[in-house]
Amino acid sequence: MNQDLSILSMVLNASLVVQLVMLLLMGISIASWAAIFRKLFSIGKVKALNDSFEREFWSGSSLNDLFAGAARNAKTSGPMERIFASGMREYQKLREKRIADPGTLVDGARRAMRASLQREMDVIETHLSFLASVGSVSPYVGLFGTVWGIMHSFTGLAAMTQVTLATVAPGIAEALVATAIGLFAAIPAVVAYNRFARDIDRIAIRLETFIEEFTNILQRNVGAQAVSH
Repeated sequence: MNQDLSILSMVLNASLVVQLVMLLLMGISIASWAAIFRKLFSIGKVKALNDSFEREFWSGSSLNDLFAGAARNAKTSGPMERIFASGMREYQKLREKRIADPGTLVDGARRAMRASLQREMDVIETHLSFLASVGSVSPYVGLFGTVWGIMHSFTGLAAMTQVTLATVAPGIAEALVATAIGLFAAIPAVVAYNRFARDIDRIAIRLETFIEEFTNILQRNVGAQAVSH
């Protein structure tokens, strides 16, 4: 009896549709865990690169030196450094066009940084919707497998003259395995999604704060240059 009700035995003895549902859910679970580890690594890398650039930014280096460094590190730089570079690039282009209005210079740099922020956030949020879909859909896929398995089990019992708990239990247990696998796929995805969503919100707030701080620095520099002239 114990051998008949082992997990492996129940999976092997389940109907074809339930087995296909289990196989699908296992594949989804593996893909979900791969996305979780990939996102965990990428968010950690983003935080480390932002920390490194922010320390350098507030270390007293000139904006031109920072911009030259950002141009050299274009392929390996983090979101904050790329946002800074886009703002400085737009600022210098407007200066080259001999635009002297402080408001135009600062607004142009801010708009460029805002556009860069949206691009960076789109990249950071990659695979997040997949985890949300896994967390919301997997239990229902498992439930479908369970319902189908129970229907299949009761159809087989209809031909029996005497039905006992011993004859009903294996079929129902096999069907319930599908729900268990669905929950096994969904729970880590939901936990990871909530964790990553919170981390990404913090990164977005930090980048928006940097944009405002850098905008204030540009505004002071433009004001000081206007006064000197």
